[in-house]
Amino acid sequence: MADIRNNFVGIKSPNPFWLASAPPTDKAYNVERAYAAGWGGVVWKTLGEEGPPVVNVNGPRYGAIWGADRRLLGLNNIELITDRPLQINLQEMKAVKKKWRDRALIASIMVPCEEEAWKAILPLVEETEADGIELNFGCPHGMSERGMGAAVGQVPEYVEMVVRWCKQYTRMPVITKLTPNVTDVRRPARAAKNGGTDAVSLINTINSITGVDLDTCSPTPSIDGKGTHGGYCGPAVKPIALNMVAEIARDPETYGLPISGIGGVTTWRDAAEFLMLGAGNVQVCTAAMTYGFKIVQEMITGLEAWMDEKGYATLDDFRGKAVPNVTDWQYLNLNYIAKAHIDQDACIKCGRCHIACEDTSHQAITNMVNGVRHFEVIEEECVACNLCIDVCPVENCITMVEKQPGEIDKRTGKVVSADYANWTTHPNNPMAKVAAE
Repeated sequence: MADIRNNFVGIKSPNPFWLASAPPTDKAYNVERAYAAGWGGVVWKTLGEEGPPVVNVNGPRYGAIWGADRRLLGLNNIELITDRPLQINLQEMKAVKKKWRDRALIASIMVPCEEEAWKAILPLVEETEADGIELNFGCPHGMSERGMGAAVGQVPEYVEMVVRWCKQYTRMPVITKLTPNVTDVRRPARAAKNGGTDAVSLINTINSITGVDLDTCSPTPSIDGKGTHGGYCGPAVKPIALNMVAEIARDPETYGLPISGIGGVTTWRDAAEFLMLGAGNVQVCTAAMTYGFKIVQEMITGLEAWMDEKGYATLDDFRGKAVPNVTDWQYLNLNYIAKAHIDQDACIKCGRCHIACEDTSHQAITNMVNGVRHFEVIEEECVACNLCIDVCPVENCITMVEKQPGEIDKRTGKVVSADYANWTTHPNNPMAKVAAE
């Protein structure tokens, strides 16, 4: 059977599934039940400095986006870091770690961007025997207005500075949690690496307003008729997270930097995708909040079964395997030709492929042939955009079939070439002409 034990920057856990810093990890009661359910690690909900506890709102804290079947696609929150006293959290962390030695316990921390504030809290966290710390540079609301969270994460110089402080004042591995609310996530990642971070984790939540109540005319969730921006997470953010993880994994300046992948992980397949794009483990929040702690059991058995099927003995056997296949658009092979093909035996004749193609694409699918309702690809018009597959309700009814070298592309009338060609050398590329000259 596959061995899914995880070693992330020296932090060992029985599997790569950690609970992310959030309400599910706010107290010992939750964390112990999570461990009992099978989670390999937990990032304790973000701790603040000693003093009066953080004040959270008492009204609604979440807004949601649902699919047509009421399945939760995205969750917005306006909650802040833990509102429990620091000493209570530290005492509980120490007791939990003593009882669950084989599980990872990470302390998420957010204090003012001042050296003394970080210097003060780090020894207190060390006393809990936590396995590491995660610097919360991602929170986009509430704390960011106070100069913390994303306000730090959006400034590479601040990221590097705080990481250096933490590496100076603690023995624990440092994981730097990055904000997605930047134009280029590689910049703060490079800064974190320059500061000496042991790893990065991403993505934190995306700045958002999930909706507007058309009766009260206020953003949701609404607090006494007013709303604010919050942090967006859940399955809907997974594509954004995957891209940012891949950008860091393939960037020459951050290549090899350990990554903890976060963002919409709901199934074992999601986790496998993050790992293939270079993540060392994954963190989960929304899925646990939606389905409960025991969802990790499906993640574990699913990942093990898939690894057995593929012949992967350990996580290292496929970690990062997709990274070499991530490239820039300009290097994609322009001589690769494919056409959509509809399996007539599987087709239920709903017509969705035709409508999508006819109204919004390339008019490449029939709806009538010889007076009979029939959906068939018109190769002369098909550009292989894949839209028909994406809207088809029957899995594998429509597939893309690669044209082989020597065949004729009926749309262009040209012979399909076996040679690789990309935009950098294409005759229509004005920059290619300049380079040639």
